[in-house]
Amino acid sequence: MEAHAAGIQRSCDERDAALAALAALDDPREQLGAAIDAGLPDGPDDALMSLLYEFDVLAGNSALHDELVQKLYLRQLATYRGVIAGGRESGVFTPALDDEQLAMTMVALEDAYGLHIVAGNALMSVPKAAAAMRAVADKLGCPTTA
Repeated sequence: MEAHAAGIQRSCDERDAALAALAALDDPREQLGAAIDAGLPDGPDDALMSLLYEFDVLAGNSALHDELVQKLYLRQLATYRGVIAGGRESGVFTPALDDEQLAMTMVALEDAYGLHIVAGNALMSVPKAAAAMRAVADKLGCPTTA
């Protein structure tokens, strides 16, 4: 339990630190691209992300695991929601979905691709996952390039 809590805290803190640099990026398109990159595992050998996926399986068996998984999910949502809202406000993004649904979609893609990456699926790579997420974001009205 403590390992799961520490892993989630570390993962969230590392992501938050990486995303703090987003504030320095004026363009929401760059911010979204950086958020996508920060959310994906480094590769199949990313021990922390692998551990977090393993703990997700336990979530249904423990109230504490449920709480920890929800905490991580809420932080993931907040990242995407903030970037999407900023892009919408600036007029750079024109999504047909509301910010919450779009953030949920990006988190779902991040989690799904991340699982394939840490599981060692030879058909999935970090660059391939990032490119797919960028393509989906673009088609949903949130481009990651000018």
